[in-house]
Amino acid sequence: MEKSRTVSYSQTTITELMIPSYANFGGKIHGGILLSLMDKVAYACASKHAGAYVVTVSVDGVNFLQPVEVGELVSLHASVNYVGRSSLVVGIRVISENVITGELKHTNTSYFTMVAKDENSKPMTVPALILETEEDIRRCLEAVKRKRLREQFKDDFDNEKCALHLQNDLPLLEGERVMIRPL
Repeated sequence: MEKSRTVSYSQTTITELMIPSYANFGGKIHGGILLSLMDKVAYACASKHAGAYVVTVSVDGVNFLQPVEVGELVSLHASVNYVGRSSLVVGIRVISENVITGELKHTNTSYFTMVAKDENSKPMTVPALILETEEDIRRCLEAVKRKRLREQFKDDFDNEKCALHLQNDLPLLEGERVMIRPL
C-alpha cells in the first residue's frame, strides 16, 4: 500500500492526576471530565495516524464501569483500530491507579470515530492501517462488526419509528414507570 501506517505508530497514552476541581457533587470524578480526556486522546491518536486535523463524529459505548476518585492517576490508552476512507475508529481503554495502594481499575472502554479534514475542512483520505499483531487484527475485526451492527440497528430503528402508531403501540408502556395524563 502506498501510504499506510502501523497501529503502533500512532498509539497514544495520556495520564492525568484527578484533582478536587474535577469532582462531581458525589465526590467522584465527573463523567464529563473523563469524556473530555477521552476526546483529547482520540484526537492525538487519530491526528497522528492521519497526519492531519481530525474531528469527532461519533462515540460508541461510553460505559462508566467503576468510579474514579480524586487523587488517582487516570491513564487513557488509545489506538487506531480501523480506518475507512476518511474516518478512523480509535479504541480507548481508561485505567485509574490509586498511587498509594497501587490498585488499578479498568473504568472505561470507548470507541471514538474521527474524520480527517484537509485545509479546506473537507474530508480527506487517511493512510491505510497495517495490522501487525493478532491483537491488531482482533480489534479491527471487532470494529468492522460494530460498524455493521450499528448500521443494522439504525435501519431497524428507523423502520420501527416509521411503523409507530400511538394507539396500537400503547401496550408497550404497560409495566413501565410512566403515567399518561388524559389527552
